[in-house]
Amino acid sequence: MTSRNRVVLIVLGLVALSLVELPASRATGVIRGRVEVAADVPPVVRRPDLMGSGTPRPTTSPDRRRAVVYLDSAPQAAFDALPRPRATLDQRDETFVPRVLAITAGTVVDFPNSDPTYHNVFSLSPDRSFDLGRYEGGRSKSVRFDQPGIVRVFCDIHSHMSAFILIFGHRYFGVTDDDGWYRIDDVPPGSYDVVAWHELLPSQTRRVTVREDGGVVELHFALERSSGAQ
Repeated sequence: MTSRNRVVLIVLGLVALSLVELPASRATGVIRGRVEVAADVPPVVRRPDLMGSGTPRPTTSPDRRRAVVYLDSAPQAAFDALPRPRATLDQRDETFVPRVLAITAGTVVDFPNSDPTYHNVFSLSPDRSFDLGRYEGGRSKSVRFDQPGIVRVFCDIHSHMSAFILIFGHRYFGVTDDDGWYRIDDVPPGSYDVVAWHELLPSQTRRVTVREDGGVVELHFALERSSGAQ
């Protein structure tokens, strides 16, 4: 066989492989719904401003009503290649924004100071303790979160400032928006325990099944103080 014929056969072989129909990817589903926080959420009371007059009025924010919905046990494929993006927890108007941040393990979180005053970011949580020290407005520091868990974040200058970082070993979670709606995409078929978490209320767990052909599953929660802790 000449070298030219050999090249022709190789090319034809590659063309034949390209014409082989690849198996269709497995369908995935969507879990979505609304989390109703059926309880009064106490407002944040700021410390008095020594340069101002009187005591600041309490402020409320939609962030105080946010919940995180996640799969309690994710499919094995969820642990194969986790995205490790950067996330941001801002310090703005003496508030951590957002108040609730959900990330995958391995994510680096930036803590910019967008206020004209000094801030400090620290945590004593066993899942990830750290202290970034005090730094002025316009600067930013960062922390990498490698271990799944819940980390409570504070500022040692402003005692009313706090936030929650929920770290997951998979990507099947969602944070509710201002109206309480959440969405979890690309969920493989199967049955799962889905948990709704809120900082002030007992968590609630519900069972859900994603069909083999995927589709959308509606799953709603109503969290209240009388709910059984999970």
